[in-house]
This record gives sequence, structure tokens and C-alpha cells, in this order.
Amino acid sequence: MRAILAIDQGTTNSKAILVSETGELISRGAAPVGISYPQSGWVEQDPNRIWQSVCEAVRLCIEAAPQVTIEAVAVSNQRESVTIWDGETGEALGPVVSWQCRRTAPDCARLIEHGHSHRVEQITGLPIDPMFPGSKVRWLLDRAPIGRSIRIGTVDSWLIHRLSGGKRHVCDASNAARSQLFDLKSQQWSNELCELFGVTKDVLPEVLDSSGSFGSTIGVPGVSDGTPICAAIGDSHAALFGHGAYKAGDGKVTFGTGSSVMTTLPHFIAPSNGITTTVAWRIAGKPTFAFEGNILVSAASLPWMTDVLGLPDVAALINLASTAEPGGPGFVPAFVGLGAPHWNSDARALFSQIDFNTTRAQMARAVTDSIAFQVHDVFAAMQSQNGGTIGALYVDGGPSKNTFLMQCVADLLQHPVIQCEAPEASALGAAYLAGLSLGMWPDLDAIARLPRSSTVIRPQANISSEKLNTWSDAIARSTFGPPPANGE
Repeated sequence: MRAILAIDQGTTNSKAILVSETGELISRGAAPVGISYPQSGWVEQDPNRIWQSVCEAVRLCIEAAPQVTIEAVAVSNQRESVTIWDGETGEALGPVVSWQCRRTAPDCARLIEHGHSHRVEQITGLPIDPMFPGSKVRWLLDRAPIGRSIRIGTVDSWLIHRLSGGKRHVCDASNAARSQLFDLKSQQWSNELCELFGVTKDVLPEVLDSSGSFGSTIGVPGVSDGTPICAAIGDSHAALFGHGAYKAGDGKVTFGTGSSVMTTLPHFIAPSNGITTTVAWRIAGKPTFAFEGNILVSAASLPWMTDVLGLPDVAALINLASTAEPGGPGFVPAFVGLGAPHWNSDARALFSQIDFNTTRAQMARAVTDSIAFQVHDVFAAMQSQNGGTIGALYVDGGPSKNTFLMQCVADLLQHPVIQCEAPEASALGAAYLAGLSLGMWPDLDAIARLPRSSTVIRPQANISSEKLNTWSDAIARSTFGPPPANGE
């Protein structure tokens, strides 16, 4: 049986799947990735451990389907995380500075103070924020050893370097679009932004289409040398593609450590209201654009609250939340600041409006509700910008399997959400792009017709204005302090 090996390298796990010509998921493998917090606000990973976890996930996946012939390899990856290595020896020269990391917040603040915000957003579709790699690239370069053949890139570039035996230094347009060094209109690295961030273009990867030739494998355990690498794409973009969200207005929410909310656009629309514009994917030189809102902390708040309340697991927390009486507190999970649409690095997590009547169940519900409220705020900002309606809305990631959590999202948005039964939406999207490159599937219509198992969750109740007011009050206190009393 012919199949595509798709690798999805995430923040906490690396996954690998085999996908057949009929779109069937044949086998899967996964391996954990460590993460460290050297000091407050700093988040990083070991690039060698990331590669080892990918090899382990691939091994487990292939062992589960020994009769399969691997026709191509595809890569999806955690975005905005960036690392540095020696292009000749392959030696890692620094950590993977995570998308969650806030170590360059002072550098970003200086750029904002010097008036660069509008121009940067005009070119890249992104606000100046330490989440994005531009300032992190400079941080890594400042600490690189002298006299080395420096290569720097996002995780897709690092993996393709390793997959190709060091032969290729490339990335795809979707990952480049999240770098804050890429001009969305020209689809090239921006000389102006490289100068602003102090980055020389020769250390950056070549930018390719999301579906195409990224080289071939050399020395990858379990994979024949010369197997073509036919796709690379950021994980959130891959999920959008994998769901078949090809019509303008179609969107998806990926729930994980953080959340990514994306909707496909009919054409490029400049960003505003705290929403970013990005390249969803690029095929045959033509980019498809999307709005995106990045939520920094989403489901990551669940295990934290589980520990605080002394519960055995996250399932127990969600069960407790489902029993809560109305009128509970608000909770903002701004553990590392707030992302879209607020973009406030100084915001901090808090509960608001707690009193002696507040119960454990209400506190648990405030935490689970915060996942839905953040998604609501992002969609409100998107719709206020383009006036469009939400089309088909897909949800993926581990928390999307929980019906209670997704019912909260559907109720708050007053819009159906589509649960996808395959948890590997990003890997599937990467596999589809590789299959498109190979000619395994002739076009997007053929990919859209591939079988997908899903469940539609429809709104059952309206969220009360009291709950929305409690959330708004909590956001205000988290970001700017309590709102003025009596209109003062």
C-alpha cells in the first residue's frame, strides 16, 4: 500500500501518521517533547530532543504498518518557535525559543516606542510582539559563536535540515509569514524588516510553496534514502487545509496549550482590531490568505486548575465545572500575557468577583469558560473588521474532543462547531499537501471529497449578558485595572 508519512511536531508532542491514497489514516506514533522555563516568562526547548522525538514518533508509526511503502514525507510544525544551528556540522547552537517565550518583550517595547508598529504590521500582517520570531532571531544571533556557518529558522526548517541530511535550508510561505521578517505582498524576505531587527538574509531559509519539493531524505531511521519531502506548513495552517476550509469565511479553532483561530479570506485584507493576516498556504506560487487570532494560553489552564483544586485529573475538573451554579467569578488565563485581540504582554492571570459564596465548581467553570470566551473575542474582532459571517467552523486538538467544552464554544458563538474525529488534523493537512504535489490527488476538490468523520455540535442556549459582563470585567482588570465606577 502506498502512503504518505506526515510528521506533526508540536509544543508538547511529536506525532507521525501514515495516510493512504484514499485518505485513510493507517497508523500513528507519538513521542513527548520536553519544555523548560529558565526564568519568568522564558520558554524554550532542546532542538536535539525535538529531532529525537520526531524519530521516535516515526519509528512507532512505521512499526505499526510494516507493509506500507512510503511515497513522500510531509511536515507540519509548531509555529513561531525558532532555533539556530551550524549549517555545515548540523550542531545546534542555541535552544528552540518557543512561541510562548516573552524574553524579548523589552526589545519589542523599544520598537513600539520608536514608532515602528504601523509599518511592521503593514508589511507582515503581525503586531510587534515577542511571540513572533523577528526579535527572537536577533536574540539568538547575538549569542551565536563567532566563525560558524549560521543557519536560523523555524522548526520546519530545522526538521527539513535533519531530514535531508543537512542538504536543504528551506521553509514554506506559511511559516515565513509568521516570522515578522516576511513581506506578505511580495512574498519575499523584507530587506527593510531584516534591517530593523538586525538580521542578515543569508542566515534565513529559502521560502518555498507549502506543496512542492523540499528535498529528499538522507539517513532518517526507517525511511528509505531519497524519499521526497513534498510539503511543509505551520500546524494551524495545516489544520485549516486538512479540514477542507477552502471557502472564504470557513474557519477552524485548534485547541491546545494555546489556541489558533483562523478563517479563510477571499483575498488579502490588512489586519486591524488585534487580528493578524497571514498566509494560510501557498500553492503553485499563489498564496491563500487568512485572518488569525492567537490565544497564548487555552487548555494549558486546565491542568493548572486541576492541581490547585486537588483533583485527580482534568476530566474531574470538567465534570466539576459542569455542575456549577450560575453567577460565578471570571477568570483570565493571562499567565504569559494576552494574545489576540488584546496583545498585552503585561496582563496577568486572575480571578475576579470572588466572594464567600463562590464555590469550587464555579471556579472550575470560570476556567473552562475562559477557553470559549477567548475564542468569542477573536471572532468578534474578525467580524467587526470584514463584516462577513462565519462559514463552516471546525474544531481540532485534544480539548475539542470534550463535548462539554465545545458546547460552551457553540453556545457562546451561537454557531455550530464541527468536531473532527481524527485528532491529527495538522498532520492530515500536511499529508494532503504532499499528495497534491505527488499527483496522488489532482486538486483541492478531490481532497475536499476525501472521507472525514465528524460530529456537529449546535448551540443549545444563549449565554447570559451577566456572564459576558463578568468576563469583560475580568479582562479589564487583567489588562488595565478595574473599569471606572459610575462612568467616571
